[in-house]
Amino acid sequence: MTESSSSPEQSGTPPKISLRGVSKRFGPKVVLEGLDLDVMPGESVVVIGGSGTGKSVMLKSILGLLKPESGSIKIDGEEVVGLRGSARDEILHKFGMLFQGGALFDSLPVWENVAFGLLANGEHSRKEAKEIALENLRSVGLGPEVGELSPAELSGGMQKRVGLARAIATKPEIIFFDEPTTGLDPIMGDVINDLIVECVKTVGATALSITHDMASARKIADRVAMIYGGRIIWIGSVDEIDNSGNPYVDQFINGRAEGPIQMEVLKA
Repeated sequence: MTESSSSPEQSGTPPKISLRGVSKRFGPKVVLEGLDLDVMPGESVVVIGGSGTGKSVMLKSILGLLKPESGSIKIDGEEVVGLRGSARDEILHKFGMLFQGGALFDSLPVWENVAFGLLANGEHSRKEAKEIALENLRSVGLGPEVGELSPAELSGGMQKRVGLARAIATKPEIIFFDEPTTGLDPIMGDVINDLIVECVKTVGATALSITHDMASARKIADRVAMIYGGRIIWIGSVDEIDNSGNPYVDQFINGRAEGPIQMEVLKA
């Protein structure tokens, strides 16, 4: 494997997100093994890789949902591994998240789903939070009438757009996207990709996404990184990915069964 974890040269500018030597195992299964990754301020980085390669574990480790056995995770230069209490809350306030399945609350109308973070931090009245929620729904192409619906009344594409509106409602500094186009047809997937690019730019956020959808990666990324064997094995600009010189990357982006990546298939 050809390994690379370089970041753009921005002298004097620390990474917004920095992972060094991050390792995580579940029993005997090693999922992350010395993973390094930098995401610079205002940058959109997409991490690609097959199922079970550690993309979600990496994301959950950054969010503090999982604690790595070793390594460092820094946000704006501050170590966050093991952070608790008000210090962790302060870091979490910098984050927005678009979950793979939408993760909308069925018991709340759409506008309250979008305004959830605004209401939770206690800085806005319900009236103010609703106005902000409806404005964010408009930014993803949904009218105010959608705000009164329940999540169950929405199509999959509409649920993704509501999830995106919620992710940007608090104007986060960092937005995480977990398989943003999963379950969508190619046209709606492209609509979501366009909205992600537009919304991230409008908010001025740094973005870190995980996906196995190369169409999505090509659309929303400034740089693409590939995870395999618990490490980042290649990272570069979108323009470089088709000529990466890395056989693992080449096999993955072209969807070929033959190559160094061997899938475990049970045979009868």
